[in-house]
Amino acid sequence: MTDASMTFDTVIVGGGPAGLTAAIALADAGVRTALLARRAPYADNRTTALLGASVDLLERLDVWQRCRGGAAPLKVMRLVDDTGRLIRAPEVRFVSEEIGLEQFGFNIDNRTLVAALEARAAELPGLTRLDDEATTVTPGDDAVAIVTRHGNAIAARLVVGSDGRQSSCRDAAGIELRRRDLGQSAVTFNISHSRPHRNISTEFHTPHGPCVFVPLPGDRCSIVWVVAPGEAERLMSLSDEELSAAIEKQSQSILGRTTVEPGRYTFPLAIEQPSQIAKNRIALVGESAHVVPPIGAQGLNMGLRDAADLAGIVGEALSLGEDPGGPQVLHRYAAARRSDIATRTFVIDMANRSLLSDLLPVQTARAAGLHLIRAIAPLRRLAMREGLAPSWRI
Repeated sequence: MTDASMTFDTVIVGGGPAGLTAAIALADAGVRTALLARRAPYADNRTTALLGASVDLLERLDVWQRCRGGAAPLKVMRLVDDTGRLIRAPEVRFVSEEIGLEQFGFNIDNRTLVAALEARAAELPGLTRLDDEATTVTPGDDAVAIVTRHGNAIAARLVVGSDGRQSSCRDAAGIELRRRDLGQSAVTFNISHSRPHRNISTEFHTPHGPCVFVPLPGDRCSIVWVVAPGEAERLMSLSDEELSAAIEKQSQSILGRTTVEPGRYTFPLAIEQPSQIAKNRIALVGESAHVVPPIGAQGLNMGLRDAADLAGIVGEALSLGEDPGGPQVLHRYAAARRSDIATRTFVIDMANRSLLSDLLPVQTARAAGLHLIRAIAPLRRLAMREGLAPSWRI
């Protein structure tokens, strides 16, 4: 029999940014919550471009003011066709002022963001932090039973799986995963540069994928360079001086002399879509629920919308005396997230396919679409607003 002190309304499994946000949002909504995740320094120096709605959520949860000093505002997003193909798209600039915003969002390193989330989580009386990890997750009729690596037994009426791409919670719920390897890899690292970025994020479109320069505080940028897997291996093997020269050439020297900072990482790209986002008293958030290529800064922003929607739905259910892990509540969560995840995944997939295709009709359609966005202000403003958050959420 599980001790009453280890019984919760919800348990979040996984302590990345999406899991931490879900835990904080649920506790803030008055839900008795536990966060089950090992305390460990964030593993790498990757960054996240947090778009408007995500920043608003973190402000509401009393997190953003703790980390804003480590973030750079994103005021302009610039798309440059660097494919060298016969039919090329025009350069397109999205300017936040055009839709009445001071900035689209902020770019922040994940270490700083996670530290702020951990600090806020430690303050919430309704959130129990368990420095442990799940070894078994077993859904039952009335609760989910969890046994941890340290031998603790935990029960919850709802488990939130935020345990990443290899989600054990997803497996425990019996949710199937559809995965498509894209035959691309992303190389990520940070640079310093001699010219100011002026808060402009520049995305070069190459025949193998985008290469994105996203501002960081000071004269620094984070880089996401999508290439073929073999080229990713070659880039990873270069010396710092050689990679600095390669990224300066790719940037067309718009930032002047570039210097690669320590720490570089590579990972294969794929699209992953679970058949369901909630089942058997388990709800998925973040990369357990969706994986998309790093195009348009959508990945973690979708994960934070998962967290916000789930917290709102579960908090309301408990206030009405409903079972937070019951089928009706899980159905409401799935319905709330379905359109956002499906449309974002489709648009990102089509954008990536159009960039990789050598077919002239595809190149023509892509160039024509960007011509229209550049030339027609209402269409451009619509694209900017939809890029920040789905219109039906505003």
